[in-house]
Amino acid sequence: MRVAMTLASLRISDFRNYAALDLACGAPVVALFGDNGSGKTNLLEAVSLLAPGRGLRRAAFADMARGDGSGGFAVHAELIAAGAVGDDGLAPVRLGTAVAAERPGKRVARINGAPAATTGLSEWLSILWLTPAMDRLFVDTAGERRRFLDRLVLALDPGHAVHSNRYEAAMRARNKLLADPATADGDWLTALEAQMGEHGAAIAAARASTVAALGGALAVLPDAPFARPVLALAGTEGEGRDSLVDRLRRGRAQDAAAGRSLAGPHRDDLIVHHAAHGQPAARCSTGEQKAMLLNIILAHSECVAARRGAPPILLLDEVAAHLDPKRRARLYDRLAARGGQVWLTGTEAALFAELPGDTARFRIDSGTATRT
Repeated sequence: MRVAMTLASLRISDFRNYAALDLACGAPVVALFGDNGSGKTNLLEAVSLLAPGRGLRRAAFADMARGDGSGGFAVHAELIAAGAVGDDGLAPVRLGTAVAAERPGKRVARINGAPAATTGLSEWLSILWLTPAMDRLFVDTAGERRRFLDRLVLALDPGHAVHSNRYEAAMRARNKLLADPATADGDWLTALEAQMGEHGAAIAAARASTVAALGGALAVLPDAPFARPVLALAGTEGEGRDSLVDRLRRGRAQDAAAGRSLAGPHRDDLIVHHAAHGQPAARCSTGEQKAMLLNIILAHSECVAARRGAPPILLLDEVAAHLDPKRRARLYDRLAARGGQVWLTGTEAALFAELPGDTARFRIDSGTATRT
């Protein structure tokens, strides 16, 4: 059984609008408030880099570096077991990640001072987030919803990244061969399609498993005060390796004419409906869409906690401002009940009035953080 970990301290240097910052943040809830553009989301992004990937903005490393982007940056944190006090036998864990000025495209990591692969960060922390940039998810493209779903899958099944990368590589190679039928090698096409079938079936199974797990977690939620979503996967759900290979083989001519592969999990879509009235999420109000997205993230948090044996850290950017006081209080009750650390941002301190007394509250102002 894993132990829930809390960020006790966060230290960043030359990151976004922060020259240097040392934040003591060892509380169940960390609330950041300040004017727009003061750096609240930048702090959440720094925390998100303590997990594998490109962080909650999926930005280029040069964009994360302070100033003109020509330098490097660093993010360090000390983790403690949630609720740990005194000599409990659990030593703090030190995580760090950095990009050096001389190697601007390479992010490195350290765990307890020793060099480590960035993928090794996930052994200690699982971090989930919800940002305003995700608000258009239900009216955006199927590709954006696939990327969103794959991020949820990765938190439950780290091996999903390997299958996705190998599938994409095989598909690119197949498309290149099909672009020039005169020189296309039939045996090589067959081999590439076998790879796509193997990894594509694994991708489809992992996505289907995640959607099913989310559906189970969402099904027990009431329809109020937050809109409850119903999820489905459209595309390759349940399709096995042999079926996908056969579709690819039979579709070579069509794919060559289209210039792309027309079958496979790269065309999947996440379908979401409002549980109470059955309306597609894209046709729901902005408030209903926001509530459904929030419910998906909270349900995913429960799934991750069940799979890993410990709740993930949640980063909720500008969520409270969209809720009336009653719904805001209900959200805070749900967050308190889940366990694990939560980071919240908002423009006003009043948005966090209903949070418990042990909340760590910081006023953010142009690259500085003052505890209040």
